[in-house]
Amino acid sequence: MRLKEYWELFTAFARVGSMTFGGGAAMLPILQREILERRKWVTEEELLDYYAIGQCTPGIIAVNAATFVGRKRKGIPGGIVATAGMIFPSLVIILILAAIISSVSDMAVVQNAFAGIRVCVCVQIFNAVVRLAKKSVVDVWTALIFAAVFLMNIFLPLSPAWYVLFAAGAGILLHTLGIVKKGGAA
Repeated sequence: MRLKEYWELFTAFARVGSMTFGGGAAMLPILQREILERRKWVTEEELLDYYAIGQCTPGIIAVNAATFVGRKRKGIPGGIVATAGMIFPSLVIILILAAIISSVSDMAVVQNAFAGIRVCVCVQIFNAVVRLAKKSVVDVWTALIFAAVFLMNIFLPLSPAWYVLFAAGAGILLHTLGIVKKGGAA
């Protein structure tokens, strides 16, 4: 029974990892569908928290989120299994591509395919951002934090960790001042 639960963790995250092109941020909408909507292993708030923590820790956001979800489900071994599941498909695909990419990278069809894939990845990331923003920007205060972080991101060349720390500090300050209640909405 226990091995079956670990196998389910591994295969769920392997599915996410195998259907993703374009890097860690591109995994977010697929991770959201598989882990939140389909399996209901986490709440939307927990997943948002995992994304935020994953953004300001080393590594790929989605891999970090997989580690957090796996740990929540089955402790440290679950975190390891979920992480292994997430990276396994990429490892296999990268090994295969590394063997053939140098011989096909100059082909126009390959370059055009990658151009199309990049556009698709942008749309997937945008859709994930819109869905997450609907749940995160819930009042004027969270809208102000969103706007401040957005503008800082445009004009200040800082690590994303600084923006996360700023937003966390703003949330704590607003709560401490009694402007917002726990979790955001005033």
